[in-house]
Amino acid sequence: MTAKPRLLDQPPDGPFVALDFETADYGADSACQLALVRVEGDRVTRVESRLIRPPRKAFVFTYLHGIAWPHVAGEPPFADVWADLQPLLDGAAFLAAHNAGFDRGVLAACCAAAGLEPPTLPWLCTVKVARKTWKLKPANLAACAQFLQIPLRHHDAGSDAEACARIVIAARRA
Repeated sequence: MTAKPRLLDQPPDGPFVALDFETADYGADSACQLALVRVEGDRVTRVESRLIRPPRKAFVFTYLHGIAWPHVAGEPPFADVWADLQPLLDGAAFLAAHNAGFDRGVLAACCAAAGLEPPTLPWLCTVKVARKTWKLKPANLAACAQFLQIPLRHHDAGSDAEACARIVIAARRA
């Protein structure tokens, strides 16, 4: 078993990738959408979002993200999506996520279920960054996006990951 990647307390220099998962049910392995946003030189250089066919047909969180089994039944499983998107991590200094514990857990569970090793990059939680940098409370993604005037379609993985990336960029400039 690979050691758990460390959590950073502030955004370091260098390129990074923000990511966001949406899940179908309470299982951490139930990813139904994944987005990765690559940032270089504090500029978003690539945004990729994919639907994923989770291991079970039951959806609990459709009310949040609008994704249901008919939307993903014909989509590839996590292993295939990850093989396509993982190159975005090449040369990245860290991964960023809003509430990083959740996304880190989903990535670890999906990798384990697929027989893959999760990335060993350190993680940065933008909830903690927002609290530390701007003293925001609440520091949920909607509140951070509103405070920083970042457009957000909450619970769309692409929009959530891009908002997370822009929080890191703003924190680096603060």
